Amino acid sequence: MSASSIERPPRPRRPGRRPVTSRSEIEHVALDLFSRNGFETTTVDDVAAAAGIGRRTVFRYYASKNDIPWGAFDEQLDRMRSVFAALPDDLPVMAGVRAAVLDFNDVAPAEQPWHRRRLRLILETPALQAHSTLRYEAWRQVVADYAAARLDLPSDALIPQAIGHASLGAALAAYERWLRADGAELRDLLDEVFQALENGLAGAR
Repeated sequence: MSASSIERPPRPRRPGRRPVTSRSEIEHVALDLFSRNGFETTTVDDVAAAAGIGRRTVFRYYASKNDIPWGAFDEQLDRMRSVFAALPDDLPVMAGVRAAVLDFNDVAPAEQPWHRRRLRLILETPALQAHSTLRYEAWRQVVADYAAARLDLPSDALIPQAIGHASLGAALAAYERWLRADGAELRDLLDEVFQALENGLAGAR
């Protein structure tokens, strides 16, 4: 067995601190470390030590350090698919997209500060950009699949793909505004920009 295959013991944690016991707690610990010390300089071992767990436990939840800021993204995409599937057939396509995006971004008040840290890290960390591209592509495809089904088109057709790209751009614009505007509500920003997109940007303020 090579030395690289042996799990290093976790670094000692502060006396009296209990190990974290949930995925969200691991993410909170990691986001705190990333925000204070920088994403690139913080290692998985640092996260494990601060959480009071082994690095294998971290990797049980996340395939890589780059996946930690995204949290349970795959599960959220599954929920988004379920929301799309439950929408009425007579709902206009972009109204359906708006409803699903608002649901996707429905964050409990207690989690909002962490969500802000998460989005800031994802949007502003160069080391995460390549990984983010893969995540954005998956998100866009879920939207495109819904649009394609409603329009009776292949999911890789131009219009469904354009709807996916336009929706991602609108969401990113709302996220960036939220990070800059203290006191703004993310849901309100998303609702405003997706209503404008739904109306073809006609009369947008």
